[in-house]
Amino acid sequence: MEQMTLFDRETPQPLAARLRPQCLEEYAGQAHLLGKGKVLRRLIENDQVSSMIFWGPPGVGKTTLARIIAGTTKSAFIDFSAVTSGIKEIRAVMEQAEQNRRFGERTIVFVDEIHRFNKAQQDAFLPFVEKGSIVLIGATTENPSFEINSALLSRCKVFVLQALTVQDLAGLLRRALNDSRGFGMQQINISEKMIEMIANFANGDARTALSTLEMVVLNGEIAENGTVTVTEETLEQCTSKKSLLYDKRGEEHYNLISALHKSMRNSDPDAAVYWLARMLEAGEDPLYVARRVIRFASEDVGLADAQALSVAVAAYQACHFIGMPECTVHLTQAVVYLSLAPKSNALYMAYEHAKQDAVAQLAEPVPLVIRNAVTELMGDLDYGKGYEYAHDTEEKLTRMQCLPDSLLGREYYQPTSQGKEAHFKERLEQIKEWKR
Repeated sequence: MEQMTLFDRETPQPLAARLRPQCLEEYAGQAHLLGKGKVLRRLIENDQVSSMIFWGPPGVGKTTLARIIAGTTKSAFIDFSAVTSGIKEIRAVMEQAEQNRRFGERTIVFVDEIHRFNKAQQDAFLPFVEKGSIVLIGATTENPSFEINSALLSRCKVFVLQALTVQDLAGLLRRALNDSRGFGMQQINISEKMIEMIANFANGDARTALSTLEMVVLNGEIAENGTVTVTEETLEQCTSKKSLLYDKRGEEHYNLISALHKSMRNSDPDAAVYWLARMLEAGEDPLYVARRVIRFASEDVGLADAQALSVAVAAYQACHFIGMPECTVHLTQAVVYLSLAPKSNALYMAYEHAKQDAVAQLAEPVPLVIRNAVTELMGDLDYGKGYEYAHDTEEKLTRMQCLPDSLLGREYYQPTSQGKEAHFKERLEQIKEWKR
């Protein structure tokens, strides 16, 4: 007689696995692709699916969508991981797909994290995709233009999957509470406010949302009748977050980014770093903060320190490469640098003034002298006639008119004397004096 061990017990599936959608109606998000009449939905419903790449952040349903497609189109489905597979495994899968094809069955090969395959591994799929032995569906969190071979990419349609909205995630959480595959057989007391808090905390990731819900329910207070009550204290403990009320799309979100921007503008690095930490520790997307820092570098520093833009862009790249929490120090470096940099809004004001004229006079013709005569007819119409090539002059300057007649004399860029912009101001004054 065999003795039962702990390892013989059936391990319950996580909530995210139990609640995995089985059809398009259960699938959350991606309305721009799967809404009624949208292109991907039509391809699936008409059984006209071809090789494609799903590009999007984690937890948006790339694998789930591939499984739904396989089930809807009645195809054999082979789940393939780029992390654990090599050329040998690819060939074995292709042989199986060829055998399926001989029996009249189409095979969908789903490759998770396809960007992790090297060139040789990606090339191994090419002949089978070309002759239709398989329908390849790849999933990637990286830009396919950079991570997937052009030959393979040209044979695949790229669909961009977006992070789920708070509304998408809240709906998914409510379904988990009511569905028998989730907590539908239990009485769970959890407020709408807490559902919204979990949806915000998940940051567009369905797996995170469902895993968080599962954790708070399992740690909820159980009454004698079996009812489970989830408190805000339990929710805070399960997520290790002190600021769950921070709404990344609400007023506090805009208040904090405004506080960061204005602290940097006021050259207050201590306040700027504090507001930066407030946002990041509450779960704000570091790439959002980095984008705003890049904007600040040109809007509020500009040519007073042209290096500021390079520092801001480098911080964004660092956030993209390594993510949280490591990238906090890179954002701090950029925020402190920009806080201490000399300030100028001359570039911002230059564009705003030019924009007013551009919008008011959209039909102003380009002066003939600076038009490009790419055909004989254009030459006959005096395109480029009288053009002066600045490099042919000793001063590298000409008095040629480049603005339309109606805007002659307009001066949009008004440099300040702050930082290195003082040199640009001096240079501009020299140019204007020479032209006079």
